[in-house]
Amino acid sequence: MNYNDGKKTRSSNTGAEHTAKRATFEGKVSVPPEFQLLDRYWKASNYLSVGQIYLLDKNPLLRRKLELDDLKPRLLGHFGTTPGQNFIYCHLNKLICERKLNVIYISGPGHGGPAVVSQVYLEGTYTDYYPTITEDLEGMGKLFKQFSFPGGIPSHVAPETPGSMHEGGELGYSLSHAFGAVLDKPDLIVACVVGDGEAETGPLATSWHSNKFLNPQTDGCVLPILHLNGYKIDNPTVLDRIPRNELIALFVGYGYEPMIVEGSDPGLMHPAFYKALSKCADKIKAIKEHAKQYPSQDVQRPTWPMIILRSPKGWTGPKEIDGLKIEGSYRSHQVPMANPKDNPKYLEKLEDWLMSYDPESIFNEDGQILPELKSLVPPKELRMGNNPYTNPHYKPLLLPDYADFGIEDPERGTVMSSDATHLGYFLKRVIELNAKSRNFRIFGPDETKSNRLGAVFDVTTKQFLGERREGDDRMSSDGRVMEMLSEHQCEGWLEGYVLTGGHGLINSYEAFIHIITSMFNQHCKWMKMCQEISWRNNLPSLNILLSSHVWRQDHNGFTHQDPGFLGHVVSKKPTIIRIYLPPDANCLLSTFHHCLSTEHKINVVVCGKHEAPQWLSLQEAHTHCATGIGIWPWASNDKGREPDIIMASAGDVPTLEALAATSILRKKLPRLIIRFVNVVNLMKLCPRSAHPHGLSDNHFDSIFTTKKPVIFAFHGVPHLVEKLVYKRRGRNFYVKGYEEQGSISTAFDMTVMNKMDRFHLVIDVCNKIEHQLFDKLSNETKYAAVYLRQEMESMLLMHKKIIDTNGVDMEEISGWKWDIEDSEKK
Repeated sequence: MNYNDGKKTRSSNTGAEHTAKRATFEGKVSVPPEFQLLDRYWKASNYLSVGQIYLLDKNPLLRRKLELDDLKPRLLGHFGTTPGQNFIYCHLNKLICERKLNVIYISGPGHGGPAVVSQVYLEGTYTDYYPTITEDLEGMGKLFKQFSFPGGIPSHVAPETPGSMHEGGELGYSLSHAFGAVLDKPDLIVACVVGDGEAETGPLATSWHSNKFLNPQTDGCVLPILHLNGYKIDNPTVLDRIPRNELIALFVGYGYEPMIVEGSDPGLMHPAFYKALSKCADKIKAIKEHAKQYPSQDVQRPTWPMIILRSPKGWTGPKEIDGLKIEGSYRSHQVPMANPKDNPKYLEKLEDWLMSYDPESIFNEDGQILPELKSLVPPKELRMGNNPYTNPHYKPLLLPDYADFGIEDPERGTVMSSDATHLGYFLKRVIELNAKSRNFRIFGPDETKSNRLGAVFDVTTKQFLGERREGDDRMSSDGRVMEMLSEHQCEGWLEGYVLTGGHGLINSYEAFIHIITSMFNQHCKWMKMCQEISWRNNLPSLNILLSSHVWRQDHNGFTHQDPGFLGHVVSKKPTIIRIYLPPDANCLLSTFHHCLSTEHKINVVVCGKHEAPQWLSLQEAHTHCATGIGIWPWASNDKGREPDIIMASAGDVPTLEALAATSILRKKLPRLIIRFVNVVNLMKLCPRSAHPHGLSDNHFDSIFTTKKPVIFAFHGVPHLVEKLVYKRRGRNFYVKGYEEQGSISTAFDMTVMNKMDRFHLVIDVCNKIEHQLFDKLSNETKYAAVYLRQEMESMLLMHKKIIDTNGVDMEEISGWKWDIEDSEKK
């Protein structure tokens, strides 16, 4: 074995030195004595991994000749990545035992579930969580049978796997999860195995830059281990097929010190990999010690170590089958050998493969791992499968009284203010109250200030350890805000932070939150499964704040106008998802106070950031948000009477337009009886059988009736509300919302283009009077409605002429105020 130093390069950013290490292997070398027990332990984990893929519970240790009845009828799972991950895990155990380290293992290629399940079973953690899966022959059989089997466990590193906080079923997020997990946990190391297939995804390729955001004094550290096994399902991997100097230069350029270990001979690989791992641990310790010498806000970015492990795909598996290469080939990606039930000639090959791990030298007669091998397992409190950060008991946030940041008396729209700005004041205080706990962070793709949350920078900074230059502001090495122009990274950091017990939110432009739709899916699935696993603790809620929304993107145009994310959210598990559309600042404050106090939810809140009319007092907002839906008596004139028309809204701009339409109707058609309804909690529209927040049918009908027309101005696409109310008893909803019409124009013209403006809403009511209510209204009302519709059509023509001439909305729009006397006070 030659352990040769590669070319040294110098970082132009930090002046840190990088050294690429390489190990080369030739020939068959005996495993050195100090690694012989570890090698047998590795064989044990590989045996258990193959057993999970192929075997039922009848003959787990091959105490008799293997028979077809011993095999599963369907073979499911991924072997290719598994031996390499077992190898890494075994060596991490050795490092933990020797140095008493606090380590989490993240499996980026999470389809290598057999590896992690085998490891936590061998260390005894699996039995601690699943007492029926005992550490003996019977328990081993159950372990095998349950894998990828009906009523059993998934093939990935799923929530069912102790020690897991990242599934990896969808590739790309392991490294961002790892960096999020170590934030505010200075004692924690996350060993993150990155598959070379996963490394080709956009999110993963970007997440290498996360090292510019990690504070070595106040945060833990991530040890990336890039596992180059050369192949994906059917193709070679890109990083395995580039020249060595390019590979080294790539990661030096990312700001890492790469150490390369490669080969297939265990006698050489064991000492080489552990030497690299030990050097990484030494480097990490030195970095942490050095960082203690400086104030946390002035700590400089170090050059973090990483390992590039190149080992064969399907390592230790069959070399060839039917003349085709298996080990070191894409053919080993999933199940390397077809089911002998379909081709009995493979039965003997499978038995030879299993026996190559020499199970009799690993397990005793009762199926227990031998004591000398069990001695390699870390103490219970240090086992990666039992790390408390992977199943946290989190500390709740300290929250201020949101009323301190609200508007006492908004005078029914007379007061103009930015909703998001008031939320920024509230979040500023949240940061202050939880400063000592260091358990709250704000993430965003370069938009925290743009989204009007800038008040938080009065008490914190943006955490960034890249090169800082004169003119940079609100920036230091230790801050509560993290911004990178990648929604994937911000969401991944937040998920990793929440999954390990932290609290936080991501703020984003509404149109671009679609970028993380698939990540949102995976987090929903993880939380859903955690609810069904008895030993999993509830997690802090993940909060998504969507500002710069569709109705106020008139200046950026069509590309920035899309509220469709809400439709995706409602398709997820109702016990997990929540959607809130507060109409003003006080309601936003009440809503977000609630969201930060919930657990195990994904809260999606949509709010405006521009100055807008403020409607409800603090007390009114508290009551309204607590119920989630309500009649606004001051905007209605139906008290004690059956309404003729129900005007309803959800969202700040739809509420403004619906109120303006109501104002016109009450002035022009004074005998028309109108009820005004506002919805904050969108899921209130669902039947209770569909969502825990849904109203009962009787309660719903008492608000909306079953016959009277409901003109509903909605923030998103109309069919979403139509979907939510589909199973209600009435068929009386007429929803106006975003219809994929947009451009650069005025704010009001955005509503006109989508026919959700006040004039179109009034026209809709006039149409209902003509076609549905004609015989039920007074002559005065129904004939006046004809003139009113004509007037509204004229106003739309005038609007178009004025904006085309002047470029701004007419005074009747920009200067409009609610001026109807409060019927309650009257």
